[in-house]
Amino acid sequence: MPYLKAYCILLCIALMTGCTSVSAGFQSNDFHNIKSAILKRDSKPLDAWDRMRKGFQMPNLNTELSKQWIKYYASHPESIRKIAERSSKYLYFVIEEITRRNLPTELALIPFIESAYNPSAISKNQASGLWQFVPKTAQHFKLKQNWWCDERRDPVISTYAALDYLEKLYKTQGNWHLALASYNCGESTIQKAIARNKKLGLPINYSSLKIPEETRNYVPKIQAIKTIIKNPEKFGIKLPKVSNKPYFSSVKRNKDIDIEIAAKLAEISLEEFKALNPSYNRPIIKGPYSQTILLPIDTIDTFHNNLKLFKGNLSNWKIYKSKNRETFASIAEHFGISEADLRKSNHIIHKQKVTSGQILLIPTDKIKNNIKNNCITSNLIEYEIKTGDTLLKIAKEHNTTLNNLIKINKLKNDKIVSGSKIMVPFNKK
Repeated sequence: MPYLKAYCILLCIALMTGCTSVSAGFQSNDFHNIKSAILKRDSKPLDAWDRMRKGFQMPNLNTELSKQWIKYYASHPESIRKIAERSSKYLYFVIEEITRRNLPTELALIPFIESAYNPSAISKNQASGLWQFVPKTAQHFKLKQNWWCDERRDPVISTYAALDYLEKLYKTQGNWHLALASYNCGESTIQKAIARNKKLGLPINYSSLKIPEETRNYVPKIQAIKTIIKNPEKFGIKLPKVSNKPYFSSVKRNKDIDIEIAAKLAEISLEEFKALNPSYNRPIIKGPYSQTILLPIDTIDTFHNNLKLFKGNLSNWKIYKSKNRETFASIAEHFGISEADLRKSNHIIHKQKVTSGQILLIPTDKIKNNIKNNCITSNLIEYEIKTGDTLLKIAKEHNTTLNNLIKINKLKNDKIVSGSKIMVPFNKK
Protein backbone atom coordinates (compact mmCIF):
# COMPACT_ATOMS: atom_id res chain seq x y z
CA MET A 1 0.00 0.00 0.00
CA PRO A 2 1.30 3.51 -0.83
CA TYR A 3 0.84 4.84 2.70
CA LEU A 4 2.86 1.94 4.19
CA LYS A 5 5.79 2.64 1.90
CA ALA A 6 5.78 6.33 2.83
CA TYR A 7 5.43 5.46 6.51
CA CYS A 8 8.44 3.12 6.38
CA ILE A 9 10.55 5.75 4.63
CA LEU A 10 9.74 8.30 7.32
CA LEU A 11 10.50 5.79 10.04
CA CYS A 12 13.88 4.99 8.52
CA ILE A 13 14.74 8.68 8.29
CA ALA A 14 13.79 9.15 11.92
CA LEU A 15 15.94 6.22 13.01
CA MET A 16 18.92 7.32 10.92
CA THR A 17 18.82 10.81 12.41
CA GLY A 18 18.45 9.51 15.95
CA CYS A 19 14.91 10.77 16.44
CA THR A 20 13.85 7.73 18.46
CA SER A 21 12.73 9.29 21.68
CA VAL A 22 10.31 11.87 22.95
CA SER A 23 13.23 14.03 24.05
CA ALA A 24 14.53 14.07 20.48
CA GLY A 25 11.39 15.94 19.49
CA PHE A 26 9.80 13.25 17.36
CA GLN A 27 7.10 11.50 19.36
CA SER A 28 5.65 8.09 18.59
CA ASN A 29 2.17 9.45 17.95
CA ASP A 30 3.66 11.62 15.15
CA PHE A 31 3.95 8.43 13.12
CA HIS A 32 0.31 7.69 13.82
CA ASN A 33 -0.66 11.17 12.60
CA ILE A 34 1.44 10.78 9.45
CA LYS A 35 -0.07 7.38 8.80
CA SER A 36 -3.61 8.76 9.28
CA ALA A 37 -2.92 11.67 6.91
CA ILE A 38 -1.57 9.36 4.21
CA LEU A 39 -4.49 6.98 4.64
CA LYS A 40 -6.90 9.87 4.27
CA ARG A 41 -5.13 11.06 1.12
CA ASP A 42 -5.22 7.59 -0.48
CA SER A 43 -8.84 6.84 0.46
CA LYS A 44 -11.48 6.88 -2.26
CA PRO A 45 -12.74 10.44 -2.90
CA LEU A 46 -16.31 11.12 -1.84
CA ASP A 47 -16.95 13.35 -4.86
CA ALA A 48 -15.13 15.58 -7.38
CA TRP A 49 -14.57 18.31 -4.79
CA ASP A 50 -13.02 15.83 -2.38
CA ARG A 51 -10.83 14.50 -5.16
CA MET A 52 -9.70 18.03 -5.92
CA ARG A 53 -8.83 18.69 -2.27
CA LYS A 54 -6.78 15.47 -2.08
CA GLY A 55 -4.76 16.62 -5.08
CA PHE A 56 -3.81 20.07 -3.78
CA GLN A 57 -0.02 20.30 -3.95
CA MET A 58 0.93 23.95 -4.34
CA PRO A 59 2.31 25.82 -1.34
CA ASN A 60 -0.22 28.23 0.12
CA LEU A 61 0.26 31.91 -0.59
CA ASN A 62 -0.39 33.48 2.80
CA THR A 63 -0.35 37.18 1.96
CA GLU A 64 -2.56 40.15 2.77
CA LEU A 65 -3.91 40.11 -0.78
CA SER A 66 -4.91 36.46 -0.40
CA LYS A 67 -6.75 37.30 2.84
CA GLN A 68 -8.52 40.21 1.15
CA TRP A 69 -9.73 37.97 -1.70
CA ILE A 70 -10.85 35.25 0.72
CA LYS A 71 -12.92 37.87 2.49
CA TYR A 72 -14.29 39.15 -0.82
CA TYR A 73 -15.35 35.75 -2.19
CA ALA A 74 -16.71 34.63 1.16
CA SER A 75 -18.95 37.70 1.13
CA HIS A 76 -20.34 36.63 -2.27
CA PRO A 77 -21.45 33.03 -1.60
CA GLU A 78 -24.11 33.10 -4.33
CA SER A 79 -21.49 33.92 -6.99
CA ILE A 80 -19.28 31.06 -5.81
CA ARG A 81 -22.26 28.70 -5.84
CA LYS A 82 -23.23 29.71 -9.40
CA ILE A 83 -19.70 29.24 -10.72
CA ALA A 84 -19.42 25.89 -8.93
CA GLU A 85 -22.76 24.83 -10.40
CA ARG A 86 -21.62 25.82 -13.89
CA SER A 87 -18.37 23.90 -13.41
CA SER A 88 -20.19 20.66 -12.61
CA LYS A 89 -20.38 19.62 -16.29
CA TYR A 90 -16.63 19.94 -16.79
CA LEU A 91 -15.02 19.49 -13.37
CA TYR A 92 -14.56 15.72 -13.39
CA PHE A 93 -12.94 15.78 -16.83
CA VAL A 94 -10.59 18.64 -15.89
CA ILE A 95 -9.53 16.99 -12.60
CA GLU A 96 -9.13 13.62 -14.31
CA GLU A 97 -6.79 15.07 -16.94
CA ILE A 98 -4.82 17.02 -14.32
CA THR A 99 -4.44 13.88 -12.19
CA ARG A 100 -3.44 11.79 -15.20
CA ARG A 101 -0.55 14.21 -15.76
CA ASN A 102 0.42 14.20 -12.05
CA LEU A 103 -0.17 17.94 -11.78
CA PRO A 104 -1.57 19.83 -8.76
CA THR A 105 -5.36 19.97 -8.80
CA GLU A 106 -5.24 23.68 -7.96
CA LEU A 107 -5.03 24.06 -11.74
CA ALA A 108 -8.73 23.14 -11.92
CA LEU A 109 -9.41 26.43 -10.12
CA ILE A 110 -7.99 28.54 -12.96
CA PRO A 111 -11.30 28.59 -14.92
CA PHE A 112 -13.01 29.88 -11.74
CA ILE A 113 -10.95 33.04 -12.12
CA GLU A 114 -10.53 33.15 -15.88
CA SER A 115 -14.05 32.48 -17.18
CA ALA A 116 -16.25 31.66 -14.18
CA TYR A 117 -16.36 28.20 -15.82
CA ASN A 118 -18.30 29.58 -18.79
CA PRO A 119 -16.92 27.98 -22.00
CA SER A 120 -18.46 30.74 -24.12
CA ALA A 121 -16.91 33.58 -22.12
CA ILE A 122 -15.02 36.19 -24.13
CA SER A 123 -12.95 39.06 -22.73
CA LYS A 124 -12.30 42.59 -23.96
CA ASN A 125 -8.95 41.44 -25.40
CA GLN A 126 -10.70 38.60 -27.28
CA ALA A 127 -9.63 35.81 -24.92
CA SER A 128 -12.18 33.02 -25.10
CA GLY A 129 -13.25 29.73 -23.51
CA LEU A 130 -12.90 28.12 -20.10
CA TRP A 131 -9.17 28.84 -20.09
CA GLN A 132 -9.37 32.22 -21.85
CA PHE A 133 -6.90 31.71 -24.67
CA VAL A 134 -6.12 34.82 -26.72
CA PRO A 135 -6.06 34.17 -30.49
CA LYS A 136 -2.25 34.22 -30.83
CA THR A 137 -1.59 31.76 -27.98
CA ALA A 138 -4.38 29.51 -29.28
CA GLN A 139 -2.68 29.39 -32.69
CA HIS A 140 0.57 28.37 -31.02
CA PHE A 141 -1.21 25.42 -29.40
CA LYS A 142 -2.96 24.55 -32.68
CA LEU A 143 -6.50 25.40 -31.57
CA LYS A 144 -8.65 25.90 -34.68
CA GLN A 145 -10.27 29.31 -35.09
CA ASN A 146 -12.30 29.60 -38.29
CA TRP A 147 -15.73 30.35 -39.71
CA TRP A 148 -17.05 26.99 -38.57
CA CYS A 149 -15.62 26.58 -35.08
CA ASP A 150 -13.41 28.02 -32.36
CA GLU A 151 -11.66 25.30 -30.37
CA ARG A 152 -10.78 27.76 -27.62
CA ARG A 153 -14.37 27.14 -26.53
CA ASP A 154 -14.12 23.35 -26.77
CA PRO A 155 -14.01 22.15 -23.13
CA VAL A 156 -11.92 19.07 -23.97
CA ILE A 157 -9.46 20.37 -26.57
CA SER A 158 -8.89 23.68 -24.75
CA THR A 159 -8.20 21.82 -21.48
CA TYR A 160 -5.52 19.73 -23.17
CA ALA A 161 -3.95 22.90 -24.59
CA ALA A 162 -4.13 24.81 -21.29
CA LEU A 163 -2.45 22.00 -19.34
CA ASP A 164 0.22 21.67 -22.04
CA TYR A 165 0.87 25.39 -21.66
CA LEU A 166 0.94 25.27 -17.85
CA GLU A 167 3.34 22.31 -17.86
CA LYS A 168 5.63 24.27 -20.16
CA LEU A 169 5.47 27.36 -17.93
CA TYR A 170 6.25 25.33 -14.82
CA LYS A 171 9.29 23.75 -16.45
CA THR A 172 10.49 27.22 -17.44
CA GLN A 173 9.81 28.97 -14.12
CA GLY A 174 10.37 26.05 -11.74
CA ASN A 175 7.66 27.44 -9.47
CA TRP A 176 3.88 27.12 -9.67
CA HIS A 177 3.13 30.65 -8.46
CA LEU A 178 5.38 32.07 -11.17
CA ALA A 179 3.89 29.66 -13.72
CA LEU A 180 0.37 30.87 -12.87
CA ALA A 181 1.50 34.49 -13.10
CA SER A 182 3.04 33.75 -16.52
CA TYR A 183 -0.24 32.18 -17.64
CA ASN A 184 -2.00 35.42 -16.77
CA CYS A 185 0.29 38.07 -18.19
CA GLY A 186 2.74 36.22 -20.40
CA GLU A 187 6.01 34.40 -19.87
CA SER A 188 8.18 37.29 -21.06
CA THR A 189 6.61 39.75 -18.60
CA ILE A 190 7.49 37.51 -15.64
CA GLN A 191 10.98 36.78 -16.94
CA LYS A 192 11.66 40.51 -17.29
CA ALA A 193 10.39 41.11 -13.74
CA ILE A 194 12.66 38.33 -12.42
CA ALA A 195 15.67 39.72 -14.31
CA ARG A 196 14.96 43.20 -12.92
CA ASN A 197 14.86 41.94 -9.32
CA LYS A 198 18.03 39.89 -9.79
CA LYS A 199 19.82 42.98 -11.06
CA LEU A 200 18.69 44.93 -7.99
CA GLY A 201 19.55 42.09 -5.62
CA LEU A 202 15.89 41.63 -4.66
CA PRO A 203 13.97 38.36 -4.06
CA ILE A 204 12.49 36.75 -7.16
CA ASN A 205 9.48 35.05 -5.60
CA TYR A 206 5.98 35.88 -6.86
CA SER A 207 5.11 38.38 -4.09
CA SER A 208 8.34 40.34 -4.57
CA LEU A 209 8.04 40.94 -8.32
CA LYS A 210 6.89 44.19 -9.88
CA ILE A 211 4.13 42.93 -12.17
CA PRO A 212 0.84 44.23 -13.62
CA GLU A 213 -1.94 44.86 -11.10
CA GLU A 214 -4.16 42.11 -12.55
CA THR A 215 -1.35 39.56 -12.24
CA ARG A 216 -0.46 40.74 -8.74
CA ASN A 217 -4.01 39.75 -7.72
CA TYR A 218 -4.19 36.62 -9.87
CA VAL A 219 -2.53 34.01 -7.66
CA PRO A 220 -4.13 35.45 -4.47
CA LYS A 221 -7.52 34.97 -6.15
CA ILE A 222 -6.71 31.34 -6.91
CA GLN A 223 -5.47 30.90 -3.34
CA ALA A 224 -8.71 32.41 -2.03
CA ILE A 225 -10.87 29.99 -4.05
CA LYS A 226 -8.63 27.12 -2.93
CA THR A 227 -9.09 28.08 0.73
CA ILE A 228 -12.87 28.22 0.33
CA ILE A 229 -13.11 24.94 -1.63
CA LYS A 230 -10.94 23.27 1.01
CA ASN A 231 -13.38 24.11 3.78
CA PRO A 232 -16.61 25.59 2.36
CA GLU A 233 -18.59 25.02 5.56
CA LYS A 234 -16.28 27.39 7.40
CA PHE A 235 -17.39 30.17 5.08
CA GLY A 236 -21.06 29.21 5.04
CA ILE A 237 -20.90 28.06 1.41
CA LYS A 238 -22.62 24.92 0.18
CA LEU A 239 -21.08 23.50 -2.99
CA PRO A 240 -23.32 21.66 -5.46
CA LYS A 241 -22.95 17.90 -5.69
CA VAL A 242 -20.48 16.87 -8.39
CA SER A 243 -19.97 13.12 -8.68
CA ASN A 244 -16.50 11.69 -9.05
CA LYS A 245 -17.43 10.18 -12.41
CA PRO A 246 -17.66 11.47 -16.00
CA TYR A 247 -20.55 13.77 -16.85
CA PHE A 248 -20.09 13.57 -20.61
CA SER A 249 -18.51 11.41 -23.28
CA SER A 250 -17.73 11.86 -26.96
CA VAL A 251 -19.89 10.40 -29.72
CA LYS A 252 -18.51 9.80 -33.19
CA ARG A 253 -20.42 11.24 -36.13
CA ASN A 254 -19.81 10.82 -39.86
CA LYS A 255 -22.51 13.06 -41.33
CA ASP A 256 -23.29 16.76 -41.19
CA ILE A 257 -25.86 17.41 -38.49
CA ASP A 258 -27.71 20.46 -37.22
CA ILE A 259 -27.08 21.39 -33.60
CA GLU A 260 -30.81 21.60 -32.99
CA ILE A 261 -31.45 18.13 -34.47
CA ALA A 262 -28.56 16.60 -32.48
CA ALA A 263 -30.04 17.98 -29.26
CA LYS A 264 -33.47 16.56 -30.12
CA LEU A 265 -32.02 13.13 -30.91
CA ALA A 266 -30.29 13.11 -27.51
CA GLU A 267 -33.52 14.38 -25.93
CA ILE A 268 -31.74 17.24 -24.17
CA SER A 269 -32.33 20.97 -24.33
CA LEU A 270 -30.55 23.07 -26.93
CA GLU A 271 -28.97 24.99 -24.03
CA GLU A 272 -27.52 21.78 -22.59
CA PHE A 273 -26.16 20.70 -25.97
CA LYS A 274 -24.50 24.07 -26.56
CA ALA A 275 -22.96 24.02 -23.07
CA LEU A 276 -21.11 20.81 -23.99
CA ASN A 277 -20.45 21.78 -27.61
CA PRO A 278 -19.89 25.55 -27.48
CA SER A 279 -17.11 25.66 -30.08
CA TYR A 280 -19.42 25.59 -33.12
CA ASN A 281 -20.02 28.97 -34.74
CA ARG A 282 -22.82 27.80 -37.04
CA PRO A 283 -26.11 25.93 -36.57
CA ILE A 284 -24.69 22.99 -38.52
CA ILE A 285 -21.76 20.78 -37.44
CA LYS A 286 -19.78 20.21 -40.62
CA GLY A 287 -17.90 16.95 -41.14
CA PRO A 288 -14.30 18.17 -41.71
CA TYR A 289 -14.37 20.40 -38.62
CA SER A 290 -15.37 17.86 -36.00
CA GLN A 291 -15.66 14.09 -35.91
CA THR A 292 -17.27 13.98 -32.48
CA ILE A 293 -19.86 15.68 -30.33
CA LEU A 294 -20.12 15.65 -26.54
CA LEU A 295 -23.25 14.35 -24.85
CA PRO A 296 -24.23 13.59 -21.24
CA ILE A 297 -23.34 9.94 -20.66
CA ASP A 298 -26.90 8.97 -19.71
CA THR A 299 -28.24 10.25 -23.07
CA ILE A 300 -25.84 8.48 -25.45
CA ASP A 301 -27.97 5.33 -25.90
CA THR A 302 -31.02 7.53 -26.48
CA PHE A 303 -29.13 9.48 -29.15
CA HIS A 304 -28.03 6.33 -31.02
CA ASN A 305 -31.49 4.74 -30.84
CA ASN A 306 -33.24 7.87 -32.09
CA LEU A 307 -30.64 8.29 -34.85
CA LYS A 308 -31.42 4.78 -36.14
CA LEU A 309 -35.13 5.57 -36.26
CA PHE A 310 -34.72 9.08 -37.72
CA LYS A 311 -36.06 9.30 -41.29
CA GLY A 312 -35.64 13.01 -42.09
CA ASN A 313 -32.64 15.10 -43.11
CA LEU A 314 -30.00 15.56 -40.42
CA SER A 315 -29.40 19.08 -41.68
CA ASN A 316 -31.64 21.86 -42.94
CA TRP A 317 -28.75 23.86 -44.40
CA LYS A 318 -27.06 23.99 -47.79
CA ILE A 319 -23.49 25.31 -48.08
CA TYR A 320 -22.85 27.81 -50.88
CA LYS A 321 -19.66 29.67 -51.85
CA SER A 322 -20.45 32.96 -53.55
CA LYS A 323 -19.04 33.94 -56.93
CA ASN A 324 -17.03 37.08 -57.61
CA ARG A 325 -19.03 40.28 -56.92
CA GLU A 326 -22.26 38.33 -56.51
CA THR A 327 -25.10 40.20 -54.83
CA PHE A 328 -27.00 38.79 -51.88
CA ALA A 329 -30.22 39.66 -53.69
CA SER A 330 -29.27 37.46 -56.66
CA ILE A 331 -28.14 34.60 -54.39
CA ALA A 332 -31.43 34.73 -52.51
CA GLU A 333 -33.26 34.81 -55.83
CA HIS A 334 -31.32 31.84 -57.13
CA PHE A 335 -32.25 29.69 -54.14
CA GLY A 336 -35.81 30.92 -53.93
CA ILE A 337 -35.53 32.46 -50.47
CA SER A 338 -35.91 36.01 -49.24
CA GLU A 339 -32.84 38.19 -48.98
CA ALA A 340 -33.84 38.90 -45.37
CA ASP A 341 -33.65 35.18 -44.51
CA LEU A 342 -30.27 34.88 -46.23
CA ARG A 343 -28.84 37.85 -44.33
CA LYS A 344 -30.27 36.72 -41.01
CA SER A 345 -28.87 33.19 -41.40
CA ASN A 346 -25.37 34.53 -42.09
CA HIS A 347 -25.29 37.64 -39.86
CA ILE A 348 -24.77 39.91 -42.87
CA ILE A 349 -25.12 43.64 -42.26
CA HIS A 350 -27.57 45.53 -44.47
CA LYS A 351 -25.00 47.84 -46.06
CA GLN A 352 -23.00 44.90 -47.47
CA LYS A 353 -24.47 44.40 -50.94
CA VAL A 354 -21.99 42.13 -52.75
CA THR A 355 -19.78 39.19 -51.85
CA SER A 356 -16.88 37.28 -53.36
CA GLY A 357 -15.88 33.76 -52.34
CA GLN A 358 -17.86 33.94 -49.10
CA ILE A 359 -19.24 30.76 -47.54
CA LEU A 360 -22.96 31.11 -46.95
CA LEU A 361 -25.56 28.96 -45.25
CA ILE A 362 -28.77 28.55 -47.23
CA PRO A 363 -31.75 27.56 -45.06
CA THR A 364 -33.31 24.68 -47.01
CA ASP A 365 -36.42 24.73 -44.83
CA LYS A 366 -37.08 28.22 -46.23
CA ILE A 367 -36.58 26.89 -49.75
CA LYS A 368 -39.15 24.19 -49.07
CA ASN A 369 -41.60 26.74 -47.73
CA ASN A 370 -41.16 28.88 -50.83
CA ILE A 371 -41.60 25.89 -53.12
CA LYS A 372 -44.75 24.97 -51.21
CA ASN A 373 -46.16 28.49 -51.34
CA ASN A 374 -45.01 29.47 -54.82
CA CYS A 375 -44.68 26.27 -56.82
CA ILE A 376 -45.64 26.00 -60.47
CA THR A 377 -48.63 23.82 -59.62
CA SER A 378 -50.13 26.53 -57.36
CA ASN A 379 -53.36 28.26 -58.42
CA LEU A 380 -52.37 30.62 -61.20
CA ILE A 381 -54.05 33.68 -62.60
CA GLU A 382 -53.45 35.70 -65.72
CA TYR A 383 -51.71 39.05 -65.33
CA GLU A 384 -51.46 41.77 -68.01
CA ILE A 385 -48.14 43.60 -68.01
CA LYS A 386 -48.43 47.36 -67.57
CA THR A 387 -46.08 50.14 -68.60
CA GLY A 388 -43.24 50.40 -66.08
CA ASP A 389 -43.63 46.81 -64.89
CA THR A 390 -40.60 44.61 -64.43
CA LEU A 391 -40.72 40.89 -63.83
CA LEU A 392 -38.99 41.38 -60.46
CA LYS A 393 -41.59 43.95 -59.42
CA ILE A 394 -44.44 41.61 -60.43
CA ALA A 395 -42.80 38.74 -58.52
CA LYS A 396 -42.62 40.82 -55.34
CA GLU A 397 -46.24 41.95 -55.69
CA HIS A 398 -47.38 38.33 -55.96
CA ASN A 399 -45.19 37.02 -53.14
CA THR A 400 -43.06 34.85 -55.40
CA THR A 401 -39.61 34.98 -56.96
CA LEU A 402 -38.25 36.14 -60.30
CA ASN A 403 -36.86 32.69 -60.97
CA ASN A 404 -40.25 31.12 -60.28
CA LEU A 405 -42.05 33.45 -62.73
CA ILE A 406 -39.50 32.63 -65.42
CA LYS A 407 -40.12 28.91 -64.87
CA ILE A 408 -43.90 29.26 -64.77
CA ASN A 409 -43.99 31.15 -68.04
CA LYS A 410 -41.06 29.31 -69.67
CA LEU A 411 -39.25 32.57 -70.35
CA LYS A 412 -35.65 32.72 -71.55
CA ASN A 413 -34.89 35.79 -69.43
CA ASP A 414 -36.60 38.53 -67.41
CA LYS A 415 -37.48 40.69 -70.44
CA ILE A 416 -41.22 41.45 -70.70
CA VAL A 417 -43.36 43.58 -73.04
CA SER A 418 -46.12 45.95 -71.96
CA GLY A 419 -49.57 44.62 -72.90
CA SER A 420 -48.52 40.99 -72.97
CA LYS A 421 -49.87 38.51 -70.42
CA ILE A 422 -48.16 36.12 -68.01
CA MET A 423 -49.31 33.65 -65.38
CA VAL A 424 -48.68 34.47 -61.69
CA PRO A 425 -49.48 32.62 -58.44
CA PHE A 426 -52.83 33.52 -56.90
CA ASN A 427 -51.46 34.57 -53.50
CA LYS A 428 -51.08 38.32 -53.85
CA LYS A 429 -50.17 40.16 -50.63
